[in-house]
Amino acid sequence: MTLAGGPHRFHPHPLPDLYGHGLRLRPWDADSEADVETWFQGRTDPEFRRWNTPLKITTDLDSARDSLRIAAENTANGTSAAYCVTDAATGAPLGHVGVNVVNRVMSSARVGYWVLPEARGRRVATHALALATRWALAEPDGLGLHRLELDHAVGHDSSCRVAEHCGFRYEGTLRDAMWEAGRHDAYRDMHLHARLATDPDVNP
Repeated sequence: MTLAGGPHRFHPHPLPDLYGHGLRLRPWDADSEADVETWFQGRTDPEFRRWNTPLKITTDLDSARDSLRIAAENTANGTSAAYCVTDAATGAPLGHVGVNVVNRVMSSARVGYWVLPEARGRRVATHALALATRWALAEPDGLGLHRLELDHAVGHDSSCRVAEHCGFRYEGTLRDAMWEAGRHDAYRDMHLHARLATDPDVNP
């Protein structure tokens, strides 16, 4: 499918697999018990919970299944693109990268990612984000977006480094812009990074 230009472009459906850096990014399958288990592991990992507080916190496989199904539905309707990051050679799941809150009027979106504990230290987040970013900004074979935003809690230094390696410039600190870990009644500051389609490409 070739994407039409302008603010009302849609992403290809189904999403294309993305390859590079020894990784394969493929759409999540909400009907796969293996994918549900991976999603559960990622979203209940202590490091994920330290830095992320979703609206609906994953507590068990049923809530993981519901959360993954919502992610798959958002991908299907074009408001996001959720990818399972896997080892290209073995197919082993490594983590997640998503292009979220796609705004076709402003030609923008927000990106996020997490990596399973056993896959850390291998630059998985950096390489997966680089692949997703190139696709999201590319046209005619990608989303053709103009601006991608990336935010993280202040103090999450590893996420800050991932952003910088992938060309997401630091744009400032947003006060009380995200929830504290595990709470919906307290707030903390976050850093905002962004990358434009007109920024120089990077090879992280």
